[in-house]
Amino acid sequence: MRQMRNVFEAILKYGHDEDFAPSSEEEGFIPTEAPAGSKEKLEILAARVLRGEPLWHPEDRADYSGLTGAVRPRE
Repeated sequence: MRQMRNVFEAILKYGHDEDFAPSSEEEGFIPTEAPAGSKEKLEILAARVLRGEPLWHPEDRADYSGLTGAVRPRE
């Protein structure tokens, strides 16, 4: 099975839903503290789409404050 290279190939294969309206049910739709771009955040966004929820919760983490990361020395 060949992996799709971009969103246009996915649309050609699976179609699209221009009329998609996220579920308005608030139960289970909780904010996340996962930082933007992290694997955890991407998994949460994918799960939201599969459940028919909006991608973004108004209370999702909006910054990187309080986080630490590895620092690579410059060569």
